[in-house]
Amino acid sequence: MSGESRFGSEASVRSKEAVVAVDGLTRKFGAKFALREVNLTIPRGSVFGLVGVNGAGKTTLIKHLLGLYKAQQGSVRVFELDPVLDPVGVLSKVGYLSEDNDIPEWMKVGELVRYVQAFYPGWDEVYAEELREMFELDPTAKIKNLSKGQRARAGLLVALAYRPELLVLDEPSAGLDPLVRRDILAAVIRTIADEGRTVLFSSHLLDEVERVSDQVAMIHEGEILFQAELDELKTRFLRVTLRFPEERSQLPRIDGAKHWEGEGREWSSVCTGPLESIQKAAAESGATVVESRAPTLDEIFVARAGR
Repeated sequence: MSGESRFGSEASVRSKEAVVAVDGLTRKFGAKFALREVNLTIPRGSVFGLVGVNGAGKTTLIKHLLGLYKAQQGSVRVFELDPVLDPVGVLSKVGYLSEDNDIPEWMKVGELVRYVQAFYPGWDEVYAEELREMFELDPTAKIKNLSKGQRARAGLLVALAYRPELLVLDEPSAGLDPLVRRDILAAVIRTIADEGRTVLFSSHLLDEVERVSDQVAMIHEGEILFQAELDELKTRFLRVTLRFPEERSQLPRIDGAKHWEGEGREWSSVCTGPLESIQKAAAESGATVVESRAPTLDEIFVARAGR
């Protein structure tokens, strides 16, 4: 990845204690690149959002962190360990919930809890019961009879109850109703970070990631577009709307504008650079800046990825 695709905050990100460190990771399936020279650092105690459309490479990257894929090129370290060479050392500290959420259907909820508990000496029974009540799960209900949302809650319960140092959530909202997604999931994630543990939250739902994350990395077609603290990201970009005195069919030309939308007299874009510079450039092209605000994560992604 080129230096231009990162922000100046990278040095400060790397200066913190890293739970995950990925350097130059490349993965191909046949002739197609799934990951291309990926560099990523996740500091301890953060809620780290990994965003991108479906098929961008999020799950492939996560499978490398879990030791399910061996790096073809580059290196992967989780808690300074190679997850392929030391899976026990890594996975004993990781809680994982995937979109597929593959849990034994023949078990009852209570049986699932006891089964998973046996693998983790640090299992917190009191916390597990609190989560079960919060998620409104009947311990006598069979997994196969649960709705998709209830299965997702059960998977989240067993991923959380041994208080892992790193919680990996890969598209965790699949099947969850809006209440759980917006309130419970966010509360759980923040609680983990407040305790000094770390969350990697991967999703194509950018507004959801934006709501809970401290830092974010955008992946597109196997490449990391950038990694930055969310607050810094919002100050680096501006969403501006220009108004021209007459209708126009051609896109405006403003340095730092990433992606234009609009028609006629009004056009909007996500831009880099201070507002004063954008206003000056707009005036030189015959336009006036009629609105400026911090863009959403979704708007930034569209601007950088082109869609």
